[in-house]
Amino acid sequence: MTSFIRHCRSGKNPACARWLCLVLCLQVSITGAKAADIAHREDTINRFYQNTRQGWFWYEDPPQKIEEQEAKPEQPQSPRPTPNLDNYSIDELWSMYPDDFQALLNGLQKRAVQYPTEKNILQYLAIQDVARRKALAYTHASMYVTQKYSDLFSVNQVYPTAEPGITARVRMQQNEIEQTISRAMDNHALLFFTRPGCGFCEKQAQILAYFKEKYGWQIKTVDISQNSSAAARFNITITPTLLLIEKGQEEYMTVAAGVIALTELERKLYRAIRHLQGDTKNDNFLMYDFQKGSALDPTSILNKGKQPWIQSK
Repeated sequence: MTSFIRHCRSGKNPACARWLCLVLCLQVSITGAKAADIAHREDTINRFYQNTRQGWFWYEDPPQKIEEQEAKPEQPQSPRPTPNLDNYSIDELWSMYPDDFQALLNGLQKRAVQYPTEKNILQYLAIQDVARRKALAYTHASMYVTQKYSDLFSVNQVYPTAEPGITARVRMQQNEIEQTISRAMDNHALLFFTRPGCGFCEKQAQILAYFKEKYGWQIKTVDISQNSSAAARFNITITPTLLLIEKGQEEYMTVAAGVIALTELERKLYRAIRHLQGDTKNDNFLMYDFQKGSALDPTSILNKGKQPWIQSK
């Protein structure tokens, strides 16, 4: 190579000069590439030590280019519709669809607040008066229909609001509770779950003593500290807890968790007995027997035949 370069430098051959230029250019290119590679490696090493937490194999997506959106010219806002009662008669307002009437009323109210002129306020008060009269008309019509079909919609016959009726209703409820509990004495029992040192259990035991004296029920006390298997079987975690069981049946029902008074105990026990016997379901659990078939019986409407509103005008 050296002799070739010397030969070309002597100028004896023009082709040699061209070859010499090409060789020199290649040497310069290779030298520049090596220098660029060394600089890239040094830059990579420097960036590694500056970002040691990311490591050699860190990769992240390049930032996305956000395309500049061409600014759209702002569209001129359309003017708000101006409500006005001048275009409506009383008959049209009276028979207007409720949603349309409400929208008109709200528009007139906002216009009156924004521009409280005499006309704007007068129109808003006028449509308010129409709304009040419509509500009054509905109230009158509703009371008429309720009274005419009181056997369907009124609950006064089973849940009166007058004082004599309230006294009679409470007496009927209490009689039904006491009779149901007394009849269930022979094939039902109460499990009374307690634990040592439970002050609430002592108070509940005193209430149960009055209950047993009144009804003669069998009450079995279970100490969950001595009988953990029974507590686990019935999932007892709170004391005192009262459980209703029925002879020959696996199904049971919680009557109360915590201390309850005698009247509340009777009411809850009455409901539990009726539920275990199949007299009530979830959807009529609170219903008394004398309320069956009335407006307080939720599902009684399903047992009726042709409904009167089909032929009503």
